[in-house]
Amino acid sequence: MADATVPILDIRGVSKSFAVQGRSVQALSGANLTVAKGEFICLLGASGCGKSTLLRIVAGFESATGGEALMWGKPIDGPGPSRGMVFQDYGLFPWLTVRDNIGFGPKSRGRPTAEIRDTVERYIALVGLQRFADAYPHQLSGGMKQRVAIARVLANDAEVVLMDEPFGALDAMTRERLQDELLDLWSRTGLTVLFVTHAIEEAIFLADRVVVMSPSPGRIDAIHGIDLARRRDVSSPAFNDVRRMLSAQLHSHHAPVAA
Repeated sequence: MADATVPILDIRGVSKSFAVQGRSVQALSGANLTVAKGEFICLLGASGCGKSTLLRIVAGFESATGGEALMWGKPIDGPGPSRGMVFQDYGLFPWLTVRDNIGFGPKSRGRPTAEIRDTVERYIALVGLQRFADAYPHQLSGGMKQRVAIARVLANDAEVVLMDEPFGALDAMTRERLQDELLDLWSRTGLTVLFVTHAIEEAIFLADRVVVMSPSPGRIDAIHGIDLARRRDVSSPAFNDVRRMLSAQLHSHHAPVAA
């Protein structure tokens, strides 16, 4: 059993460099962040600020070139089912039905057939796709595909869900609906969520804390607790006070340098 005093995620001085055309490019520099179990954290910033790089290091898809990323106090040294990734382009297997996509992880891990069936049905119901259980991805809307992607991660026993701009390709109404559904799912399951976005309103609406990142090199500039009651009203004065503060901080990253 995990020690309740240990953060589920502990990012300590994490840096990442890439070789590009024979030269080293610093994508991420000295990132420090601890995440408690059950927190909803948004990584907010413009393209090139290292948000997705940090997410991929936590996922185990990339290795840090400096510092370390820990889960329950143990180094993350590769992908694992405890950390599930949800991508903007869904990443579903087009030749599998909704049911088989969701069951892919448990099946590949050798779970008993009855357990797989029960798990799949539970998560299909959780994301409200019972009527589409035997449909294929090309028969689903974008919002439905993203629900399948989330259910697939949950069915694989993820404790941490890593989401890389998962609603970025959706229309505004679908995006708002899925934000509500994600918060409902998060509140019912006790999941820990690390969510990448460049949309200020989305970050404020979703997060317990917003981690503001800046580019060249990518780094964490500030971490803001969002002390607003849920469900949050995007038109409220308090919400817009936070929006103005975060907007000013993000725009300061691109302010011209005085001569």
